[in-house]
Amino acid sequence: MEAKYKRVLIKISGEALAGEDKFGLNEEMLRKVGLQLKEIHDMGVEIAVVVGGGNFWRGRSSEHMDRATADYIGMLATVMNSVALQDACEAVGLSVRVQTAIEMREVAEPYVRRKAISHLEHGKVVIFGAGTGNPFFSTDTTAALRAAEISAEVILLAKKVDAVYSADPEEVPDAVKYDELTHQEVLEKGLKVMDSTAASLCRDNHINIHVFGLAEEGNVMRAVCGEKIGTIIK
Repeated sequence: MEAKYKRVLIKISGEALAGEDKFGLNEEMLRKVGLQLKEIHDMGVEIAVVVGGGNFWRGRSSEHMDRATADYIGMLATVMNSVALQDACEAVGLSVRVQTAIEMREVAEPYVRRKAISHLEHGKVVIFGAGTGNPFFSTDTTAALRAAEISAEVILLAKKVDAVYSADPEEVPDAVKYDELTHQEVLEKGLKVMDSTAASLCRDNHINIHVFGLAEEGNVMRAVCGEKIGTIIK
């Protein structure tokens, strides 16, 4: 198999890292992700990662907390996931750097675009933590922003669900599965694949998005090789 892309940004949801546990970190799932990243790294693909924080904190569901405060807590949750994923990747032999949008030098490097690109060019996996560093922006928007900044060819959206559906397939059994969509259709149909800010950013910067399930082994490699799994948004 041959890689279709040279540089990718992988967005991994926090829920996907929780695996069957629904909350916190599932070590087996972390190991699986590390091994899948190693597979594509060995093919010569440059890998950047943005991790969500929903396995620890979902700020939008807190009614009585100030929204900005809730978002900052969410950013800290993504750093916990980033450090855990770094450890899992290093355990399988990858060289990894975590960069955070909020400075915490004892834990990670501060985000510097040129340094991130240099790391990628030298074969290191770069994990971006703490979102954009600003409240009111999701980690989906972070993925779109960082992908544009580092000139990634595609965003691989690794989720708990295996594709984009017209509704939540767990709640609506006959929800329609989409194989291909445009960014405009995602916005017009109000599909919950990513928020409108992220979808608009990807549309305006001509960044394709490939949505697929993370749980099935080998799916990251299939997506990198351009196989028609999940949903492609372009």
